[in-house]
Amino acid sequence: MATNKFKILVVDDDPAICQMLSLGLTNEGYEVKTAENGEVALQIIPEFEPHIIILDIMMPVMDGYELCEAVPAISGASMIMLSAKDASQDIIKGLRLGANDYLVKPFHFEELLARIEVQLRNRFPDLSGRRTIGRFTIDELKKTIALDGKVLHLSPTEYKLLSYLLWNANQTLSKDKILIHIWGYDFEGEDNIIEVYIRYLREKLGDSEHKLIKTIRGLGYRLQTEEANA
Repeated sequence: MATNKFKILVVDDDPAICQMLSLGLTNEGYEVKTAENGEVALQIIPEFEPHIIILDIMMPVMDGYELCEAVPAISGASMIMLSAKDASQDIIKGLRLGANDYLVKPFHFEELLARIEVQLRNRFPDLSGRRTIGRFTIDELKKTIALDGKVLHLSPTEYKLLSYLLWNANQTLSKDKILIHIWGYDFEGEDNIIEVYIRYLREKLGDSEHKLIKTIRGLGYRLQTEEANA
């Protein structure tokens, strides 16, 4: 049984599957939400921020393949495809589109639980919800980030932005990617919103010399970990 409230989003157009998984996973200690198709899932993901997404393939409006392609832009959640499509080409397609695992229906619930635990262990080795990246420690269950052991006082948007930079540490993220991931596809606010929040983060990190969050001119931003500076 899960000892912490990891979040799971179940995406399936079969109400019976959604109800069964929601009940079973809730009984195992997970926080669960359901969606009947990929389009609804994309509306839920930014606010719910699931750690795991379990998705069917054959759904109306937006199918599992399309959802699998869309998720990485707005979420770092692990994806487990759950489908009656058992042909090798279907499994390969799902994995190549970004799914972390693929389980064929019908399935044993205990096997699904084991696969969920594997995905969580890959991200959080001790299943505590905490992960150390360079000088930072992210606690995704408490929604906190510590620098050198000291918890930073971050607004929800600052936490989300710094977390996104950390999970992609040492990689340059374009402004478009950051904007979509943090503020969504439909954002219509100020053009300089990213620069404003990067400045907020640098102030809270004491990063006046931009050694942690680097501006890559013409490309975007990169959070540099201690290991990369060594």
